[in-house]
Amino acid sequence: MSRTSRTSRTPRMSRRTALLALLTAVLLALIPSSASAYPNPGRVTGSVVTHDPTMIRTSSGQYLLYATGGGIANKTSSDRTAFSAGADVFFSRPSWWRNYSSVPEAWAPDISYQGGKYLLYYSVSSFGSNTSAIGFATSSTGQPGSWTDQGTVYASTTSSDYNAIDPNLFVDDDGKWWLSFGSWWTGLKMIQINPSTGKQLSSNTTRYSIASRPTGTKAVEAPSIVKRGGYYYLFASYDTCCAGTSSTYKVKVGRATSVTGPYYDKSGVAMTNNGGTPVLESHGRYVGPGGQSILADSDGDLIVYHYYDGQDNGTPKLGINLLNWSSGWPVAY
Repeated sequence: MSRTSRTSRTPRMSRRTALLALLTAVLLALIPSSASAYPNPGRVTGSVVTHDPTMIRTSSGQYLLYATGGGIANKTSSDRTAFSAGADVFFSRPSWWRNYSSVPEAWAPDISYQGGKYLLYYSVSSFGSNTSAIGFATSSTGQPGSWTDQGTVYASTTSSDYNAIDPNLFVDDDGKWWLSFGSWWTGLKMIQINPSTGKQLSSNTTRYSIASRPTGTKAVEAPSIVKRGGYYYLFASYDTCCAGTSSTYKVKVGRATSVTGPYYDKSGVAMTNNGGTPVLESHGRYVGPGGQSILADSDGDLIVYHYYDGQDNGTPKLGINLLNWSSGWPVAY
């Protein structure tokens, strides 16, 4: 083959290679994100069976985790890896719980530290019902046995179009307190809280709507709000929880320039109109991640959640991942 013929063939082969590469890129762009793109949970050991975890790191470096179950289940860890089960928040259940559930069990707590004390919001209900209430307790140490119940904060009944469970407290840059909550029905709500009482601010009784699914399934719950880089981010759990390996739970997020919304996903769809950008979904043995909370730790933000282990009969277990915000949207890794 002459030198001329070799040089004349090279551009054609390059164009063919480039065309194939372009077509491949286009096809890949059309394929939905693979579930394998989601990270596995970080390594945790010990007492890892949990549901709806909320976690805080104390000034001594201890991790305190509270979760759904009994009188609000507790776990502790010194290194965020090995967890030990502790005593419940309440050995004796507050008497008002009986007004909302025949089962002496509380759900989906939310722990925070404000004004020199630990705060715990939680919910009491029965599965599938919106006869529900959000309770509130305080503690000087955050440890089991140290909590004083402060009674109900907000409630719903069968005539309500919302469900008063899954609370999350957010304190804005001006020191205003906001409590988001909700499950199914007309979605996620928010009220303003009086920092002096931990209950609704009497001068603002507005119940804001921050996320909903007006068409199709109503399945959105478990709000968690943080502010990063000038935006408020609303994390929520979508679809069906609590069905073991049949669970379709997933975590999605939207953001807003005001704490009360409106929140939009990455595509510009309102979270009050079925919007939400995926953060974590089922992949491999890790089925139905959700019930999440967000913790700002020393090495970055954590998303703390439960999933159902497909290799352990769908047992609900603790999942922890770091979040990367470099794109302006949270990405678990």
